[in-house]
Amino acid sequence: MSRIQTPATIDDTPEASRPLLAAVKKQLGVVPNMFRLIANSPAALEGYLGLFGALNKGALPAPTRERIALAVAEINGCSYCLSAHTYLGKNVAKLDDAEITANRNGASMDPKADAAVRFAAKVAQERGHVGEDDLRAVKLAGYDDAQIIEMVLHVALNTWTNYINEVAKTDIDFPVVTARKAA
Repeated sequence: MSRIQTPATIDDTPEASRPLLAAVKKQLGVVPNMFRLIANSPAALEGYLGLFGALNKGALPAPTRERIALAVAEINGCSYCLSAHTYLGKNVAKLDDAEITANRNGASMDPKADAAVRFAAKVAQERGHVGEDDLRAVKLAGYDDAQIIEMVLHVALNTWTNYINEVAKTDIDFPVVTARKAA
């Protein structure tokens, strides 16, 4: 059971959160628990959705974004996010089980995506203190500075949602996937 109240419906959230959650429902067809939890703070919900929306317009392909989210959720030991991104990885990004396993291990079976996932995992594990070799490797794989900045921001945004869901112990409303352990 969640340690922070998760409003049961959109109408149970603060007035300022309601139109934002209505947009989530229109896009996804449902409003997952995490969004209703964050809606306790309209400012946090607006910030999250704004950054999430902006990054979705970025240069990284959706499957790579999901791969990064899976790696970060595993590193941070967040079963809610791991469950959500496993579901999204399979059903939206069309990642197979072997790829999802590789992503959870901080890698990818796709050579270019592998460089991005390895870099993102290193950023998460080292809290941004990556070395020259790490940066060189992701650039050699063909990523430019803008894409590298987006990778770092995806790590940060996913870490934020991991932390929110771990603090709250948000009830998982996706097929459950359990993180092995936090790094």
